Amino acid sequence: MAFSVENRKGTLSGILFVAIFAAAATMISEINFVKSLGISPLVIGIVLGIFYANTLHNKTPKEWSLGITFSGKKILRFAIVFYGFRITFQQIAEVGVEGFMVSLIMLSTTFILGTWAGQRLFNMDRDTSMLSASGASVCGAAAVLATEPVLKAEEHKAAIAVSMVVLFGTISMFLYPLLYNMGVFDMSAKEFGIYVGGTIHEVAQVVAVPASIPNASQDMANAAVIVKMTRVIMIAPMLIILGIYLSYSSKKSGTSVGGVKLVIPWFAVYFIGMAGFNSLQIVPQNIVDIINEIDTFLLTMAMTALGIGTVFSKFKGLGLAPVYTSGLMFAWLLVGGYFITKWVVAIF
Repeated sequence: MAFSVENRKGTLSGILFVAIFAAAATMISEINFVKSLGISPLVIGIVLGIFYANTLHNKTPKEWSLGITFSGKKILRFAIVFYGFRITFQQIAEVGVEGFMVSLIMLSTTFILGTWAGQRLFNMDRDTSMLSASGASVCGAAAVLATEPVLKAEEHKAAIAVSMVVLFGTISMFLYPLLYNMGVFDMSAKEFGIYVGGTIHEVAQVVAVPASIPNASQDMANAAVIVKMTRVIMIAPMLIILGIYLSYSSKKSGTSVGGVKLVIPWFAVYFIGMAGFNSLQIVPQNIVDIINEIDTFLLTMAMTALGIGTVFSKFKGLGLAPVYTSGLMFAWLLVGGYFITKWVVAIF
């Protein structure tokens, strides 16, 4: 047990060790140049963790491993639950049926495409395919973190998925404004906002796109963020459905031992409950802002712990399959998302 009498000191030391890395990642993310690129502390945390894992990892006292694991597992679930304070059901209602339908269609099609292509076209394992698909279809690194415990995936597989989110999310952040300014997108400001929120990976990247467009209207920025947060809240039902699917496939393949156990990610259920509580607007906004800052730090700790458990030697054999899979999803989000947004807005 992590907090048994004999392990408590080592566990707390490991948690503190991860917290120091997360604090450094947070400070780096506040540098103006880094902030202008829309790079979140979560991404910086995993980069620092991976760098440490592949240089000085052998210097870490063995007793600290329980604390590092605790940060990557238990603190992660706690942070995902409180991620619900970033969302209200009123915000989702503001963008109406159009925003909801674009979010639903893009999330489901991208997840299915990424899972299928990763395994069938590019011969990746199931977990890496699903983790990459969750990152592209929902909300980037946070979605990968939330999906990892449902799959019970190895840490290095989640790190691969996060790296793909960073790569293609960053490309999106620069490409979308460029194409919009060139007149490639035949969309109103609100339509483009819905398109951005429904197709770009990270929340920070979604915020950055309207900010990169000269004279962008507030309607564009609002629609983008609200549609993106609609995708974020959909992670809860997605994980529940995924848990049911995993239980069914385990039963069908006969790989379950001692009966089939239904995998319900309760933290996803609690996440919806927290968003519902936040929708009541009982807690003052300044307190909510503080909760979100603390929550971002806890997510950064989880990402850092994930990075510390990632050693490059575990990547052998995958080759460019993750890049091909994520590239295919990126093409679908960019091109397919455009036509689906136009179609949905025309109907509703």
